[in-house]
Amino acid sequence: MDKRDFTILKHMQKYCEEIEKTINRFGNKIENFKNDNDYRDSISMKIFQIGELANHLTDEYLEMTKNEINWNAIRGMRNRFAHGYGKMDTDKIFNTAIEDIPVIKTFIEKELNKNN
Repeated sequence: MDKRDFTILKHMQKYCEEIEKTINRFGNKIENFKNDNDYRDSISMKIFQIGELANHLTDEYLEMTKNEINWNAIRGMRNRFAHGYGKMDTDKIFNTAIEDIPVIKTFIEKELNKNN
């Protein structure tokens, strides 16, 4: 992995950790998420940032890891936020935060540990 990819993954890891902290702060009930704009916006922006960062990984790295992580889905979520935030499905955002972000975080930690 080149230095650029390593740096991007470190930033992505930070956003995953921030999502985890936000969930711990506000709770993991979807009702809390749906009823609190600050909670929703905080999680949404961090998911957006993860997708944005994924757009800057090298083509070589994306190709090398495509069987381990669905980069297209991560970047696709970013595009949905960027081009249709008002129409975003809050259930989908919440499920991404609760179910997908821990998987992404684990993958990133494994990758960073391989290159330390």
